[in-house]
Amino acid sequence: MRAVWTGAITFGLVNVPVKAYGAVEDHDISFHQVHDKDGGRIRYERRCEVCGEKVDYKNIDKAYESDGDTVVLTDEDFEALPEADNNEIEVVQFVPSEQVDPIMLERSYFLEPEGKSPKSYLLLRQTLEATDRTAIVTFALRQKTRLGALRVRGKVLVLQGLLCADEVRDVDFKGTKSRAKISDKELELSAALVDQFASDFTPEAFEDEYQIELRKLIDAKLEAGDTLDTEATFGEKPDEDDSDDADVVDLMEALKASLDKKRGGKKPAKKTTKKAAKKTTKKSKSA
Repeated sequence: MRAVWTGAITFGLVNVPVKAYGAVEDHDISFHQVHDKDGGRIRYERRCEVCGEKVDYKNIDKAYESDGDTVVLTDEDFEALPEADNNEIEVVQFVPSEQVDPIMLERSYFLEPEGKSPKSYLLLRQTLEATDRTAIVTFALRQKTRLGALRVRGKVLVLQGLLCADEVRDVDFKGTKSRAKISDKELELSAALVDQFASDFTPEAFEDEYQIELRKLIDAKLEAGDTLDTEATFGEKPDEDDSDDADVVDLMEALKASLDKKRGGKKPAKKTTKKAAKKTTKKSKSA
């Protein structure tokens, strides 16, 4: 696996260096579009509607339209955003795990311990397990600040993206408000039917039958020689780059300093951004 992100989990003054890897992979078979007449690959051209020229990706910027006006944002504009280069997974809350609604969960990432010692990683993992809590975090990935949930899966810390509350739709289906009466006998029979299907969840027992049959069809065509010359009709894929490493701080000193600061002890003041100050104010109000 190739790391998609390198940085550190931070809570208080504790720093947990990690590398992030995509936790899932798509097994769906990918297709290309080809001309039914000669099998030549169909490619889409990016043409400017003003000058009619074909445009390379390196010369394409992003734009936003509002009330007839268009604002163009360049790569330099995005790089200037403070979140774009953030290499921290910042813990903002530790919440009871049952309070995280599964509907809000997005893509998952495995976190690998980095640095000279995995002790801080192991400490965070065991703490989350012992307290049955999930860490709510903010992190930046692909030039976008995201909300996430940090939890334990086996011996690995898993980071899962979280939707914001306003991204989950409110629904008001008429049928859910029906006053249709469910009899005791109907409920009893329904429960009995559920018992007939009751078992432990075994995900490895399920397979994507469509993809399996599709793979058989493709293999049959390959074996029959019903093929085209790939080199003559398809292009090459570009190579991908790797990421950098992160640093680590003394774990015991960071823990002591964080606790002393929380208890009001006299410790060197930490520089506070406006964003962090707002978070602290919200925490004190909710308490």
